[in-house]
Amino acid sequence: MVDVSEKPATERLAVAEGHVVMTRATLDLIRSGNAKKGDVLGTARIAGIMAAKRTSELIPLCHPLALSKVTVDIEPDDKLPGCLVRAAVKVTGPTGVEMEALTAVSVACLTIYDMIKAVERGVRIEGIHLVEKKGGKSGHYRA
Repeated sequence: MVDVSEKPATERLAVAEGHVVMTRATLDLIRSGNAKKGDVLGTARIAGIMAAKRTSELIPLCHPLALSKVTVDIEPDDKLPGCLVRAAVKVTGPTGVEMEALTAVSVACLTIYDMIKAVERGVRIEGIHLVEKKGGKSGHYRA
């Protein structure tokens, strides 16, 4: 791992997003809450939050961090059709939280996929990327 012991603890924020593309019928099933495995959006939201908290266990050489805030928002989108997944992660510490935000989005998208794969085989996870980061020496980044 990189030694961050000399870096000052500053407030850091990272926002990531991605989307899950599916047919309109599958999106309607998610919205209705009638998927066989249960509440797709609620389950995916919790999975994303849990994933952010465990990023250091999943990604080699990531520092374990005491996160101060994790939000995962999932919005059904008729234009895709599918779901837009967005995660925001905050910490006060010597290293950033980009990996935690990206991991939250990835796992939330995978959870949506898992919960609807029996209904539709052609679901696609696309566009996972860092949207914004604040804090630290490199300053503010916005995609």
